Amino acid sequence: QVQLVESGGGLVQPGGSLRLSCAASGVTFSMYAMGWFRQTPGKERELVAAISRSGGSTSYAGSAKGRFTISRDNAKNTMFLQMNTLKPEDTARYYCAGTRSYVDSSYYTRGDVYRTWGQGTQVTVSS
Repeated sequence: QVQLVESGGGLVQPGGSLRLSCAASGVTFSMYAMGWFRQTPGKERELVAAISRSGGSTSYAGSAKGRFTISRDNAKNTMFLQMNTLKPEDTARYYCAGTRSYVDSSYYTRGDVYRTWGQGTQVTVSS
């Protein structure tokens, strides 16, 4: 059974940092392209960042560029999102998602491409 579990969320002051983790089980992680999404009440889910199965290709939403870094450790079946210079507008529930990928360098930015989702971890940026 494929399972994704996020961790690392919490309350942080504006300008602070957090590192989210997404641990995968029941899947050959290195064969999965992965992504981080976020959602706030009343708004649509939006892509934060995506990464290819090898980790060699990445994509970021405009709001994340220059502040967030997506990475993965296939040996540990884990994906990360390093978030720096956090802003109140980054407050959301963050979800990791994965989908089987047949191309080493492909990443996916559309949420409907992903077949497996975690339960999410809450990030709150507030003073």
